[in-house]
Amino acid sequence: MSNTMHAVRAHRRGGPEQLVHEEAPRPEPGPGEVLVAVRSASITSGELTWDASWTDSFDGTGHDRTPVIPSHEFSGVVAALGDGVTSWAEGDEVYGLVPFTQDGAAAEYVCLAADILAPEPAAVDHDRAAAVPLAGLTAWQALVDHAGLRAGQHVLVHGGAGGVGSFVVQIAAALGAEVTATAGAADLDFVRGLGATRVVDYAHERFEDHVGDVDVVVDMAGGATLSRSWAVLRPGGVLVGIAEPPDPQEAARHGVRGVFFVVEPDSAGLRSVGRLIDEGRLTPAVDRVLPLSEARAGYEALAREHRRGKVVLHVSG
Repeated sequence: MSNTMHAVRAHRRGGPEQLVHEEAPRPEPGPGEVLVAVRSASITSGELTWDASWTDSFDGTGHDRTPVIPSHEFSGVVAALGDGVTSWAEGDEVYGLVPFTQDGAAAEYVCLAADILAPEPAAVDHDRAAAVPLAGLTAWQALVDHAGLRAGQHVLVHGGAGGVGSFVVQIAAALGAEVTATAGAADLDFVRGLGATRVVDYAHERFEDHVGDVDVVVDMAGGATLSRSWAVLRPGGVLVGIAEPPDPQEAARHGVRGVFFVVEPDSAGLRSVGRLIDEGRLTPAVDRVLPLSEARAGYEALAREHRRGKVVLHVSG
């Protein structure tokens, strides 16, 4: 195995214009770590603006990590094991979410802790598996860990056609909830197909006119959409803000709970999401697949184009 690899890196902080496809040192797994040969990696809108993408902290006060490798979700094959790792074997097909403060998966290899990996769902190929970890875990943690969703409850999803929203709709429906979602006119049928019983065209209709007494709101929009959502929650309900933190004073005034969180690597959550995929109750949406060498074009597309699903980088295999 060579001690170098092909990778996409940025040597200076900035946007897609800083990304270069080049040779880089191949990482070595330390104790408790696994080296994964990346087959596919998925990229996320805005990740190049996150402080955690460039430093070793979330608030930008940490040490500069350039040159950095972007992309934090992947599928691949275990290539080597660090000392003490017994939970995986070379050749295992895995997928996962790379911690945001370390180098990502836009490379032939990525190294990360063994206990945050999960078996790749058998029902999908590497490209589709790579589209799951960040959005799928965000949806799972929002609904299950933070909202405590139960079968029979009513969920309102703002942005049901988006990368995270499409997972929220499908997972909520799979868990037995009634789902109402907002979406653009071109995406109404798509979101219904994901499992929403009612879809509201947010550009031409007010969701407040169509839904009320909701148990859980999951909001990907923020701003006025978040502010207007308090009124449709039942007392004791939960508003989970993905785009921005809900106002705690508004939550108290309406007798509900407001939650904001940053998704975390979670092997158990990925295993649960993977089971839903293998059972046919959850389908990852992929907008396009590009070769690793075209990562820069992929990040540029994230900033300027409407997408239905994830942009995936096919690395090898």
